[in-house]
Amino acid sequence: MIARLIGERLSSRWGRPVVVENRAGAGATVGAEVVARSEPDGYTLFETTSAHTISASLYRRLPYDPIRDFTAVTLTATVPLVLVVSKGVPATDLAGFVAWGKQQQRGVTAGSTGNGTAQHLTAELFKGRTGIALEHVPYRGDAPLITDLLSGLVNCSFATLSAVLPYINGGELRAIALAHARRMDALRGVPTFAEAGMADFEAATWFGTFAPAGLPPELRERIARDIAAIVAEPAMSQRLVEMGAEVNNLPPAEFDAFIGRETARWAEAVRLSGAQVN
Repeated sequence: MIARLIGERLSSRWGRPVVVENRAGAGATVGAEVVARSEPDGYTLFETTSAHTISASLYRRLPYDPIRDFTAVTLTATVPLVLVVSKGVPATDLAGFVAWGKQQQRGVTAGSTGNGTAQHLTAELFKGRTGIALEHVPYRGDAPLITDLLSGLVNCSFATLSAVLPYINGGELRAIALAHARRMDALRGVPTFAEAGMADFEAATWFGTFAPAGLPPELRERIARDIAAIVAEPAMSQRLVEMGAEVNNLPPAEFDAFIGRETARWAEAVRLSGAQVN
């Protein structure tokens, strides 16, 4: 969604079409490989999430290096994860969900947008904290995951707030707790995990733009400025907030530093969870 919002405005700003091609699957590594093998000429960009900084620790073998094979351009927004359950789950709060989950002899299904995503790792960490027998069910993106959540084929998900907010507001999914330091304006009635009784449980995904390694510095700065100008427009910023996002708009140097911190943080999460993808 964010890629399409930015892409539409970039088309107008640059006077040429910006085509958004969705390459879902394998925790965003399918799309990443395409970009890593592209020419660093500014014509191929990569709009991705925190899965990019998770992949180096989670996957034993990757056909690219998540750091060396990319040029970080700009961080647009951060979106916290929210624990949502299907309507068939009777729990209405965190304590109730944990109690219900421990009673399920066949376990509880937890959907994510793919192996190696923040959603996947957060579910693994939650499993370790609570002792619930969570069975991870990976999907190729938000759309099929949400379809199965709505139908009750999967019980729960640590979903990106922006992806499930319309279904929470429409009463089709129930939000249990927000994995964030504070409540979000878009979901004021839903407590944080800390407020619900589970301290130090925070997880978010983010949305940023990369290019292949070797992008000329002046082109990197120009693309970053153009995207930042679009994101800073009041209507665009408000749209992101309404989707449950915090607007970051970091320039390249600050995004580089952010990537370093994220890589270290998710490497520790992978270690603690014991998750591994071959």
